[in-house]
Amino acid sequence: MFIRFMLCFSVFALFTSIVQAGSKDDPIVVGVEIDRLEIRDPGSDDGLYFEGEASIGRDAYEFIVKAEIEREHGLTDESEIQVLYSVPISTYWDMYAGIRKDFKPDPSRAWGVLAIDGLAPGFIEVDASVFLGESGRTALRIEAEHEIALTDYWTLTPEIEVYVSGQNDEVMEMGSGLSEIEASLLLSYEKHPKFVPYIGVNWTKVYGESADYAEEEGEDDSETVFVVGVSAAF
Repeated sequence: MFIRFMLCFSVFALFTSIVQAGSKDDPIVVGVEIDRLEIRDPGSDDGLYFEGEASIGRDAYEFIVKAEIEREHGLTDESEIQVLYSVPISTYWDMYAGIRKDFKPDPSRAWGVLAIDGLAPGFIEVDASVFLGESGRTALRIEAEHEIALTDYWTLTPEIEVYVSGQNDEVMEMGSGLSEIEASLLLSYEKHPKFVPYIGVNWTKVYGESADYAEEEGEDDSETVFVVGVSAAF
């Protein structure tokens, strides 16, 4: 019921944004961002990762579709879509509400989403999301990144993502408590702001019951790979 409500809310919010964005002083703004499109472990045909979003709405109030897809050995290993509506709550922070749908791994899961995103002290970008799923499932995801300018063109960006699950989900191989930490260190060349190539390293580790599930499937509980990719904006 909650997820259906969030879907209806998101559709209503999109309609409201478009209706209210008709004036020249507050026009409709459309954008597409590819945050990360990368090959993981180049030369091994092992991984392809995509993370990006499309948005439409006014300058402050937006309807956003986020996508995250991870492929391994030519097959989609994980895929997630979020449909969100954002409103500003302060100068540097926005609040989001909407739905999330996990298409992979099977079986798929559906969640309601409440999130905040903004700049913490030290110009650290933080995104914290609470997920409320079917059958009482809950989860928390916290992401943080910080851009360090090395020269006019070169930027070093450490990123970290922490995922916490409210309960065990054996089918999804997700354990309760701290489930996974993923960290990246990316070196990008920003001569053209709308097209930014980068290289780096990505580290992932699962914990607790999630690590036990991985062991049962014959998988390692941690992985470190070299990545080559690009970010873009349109």
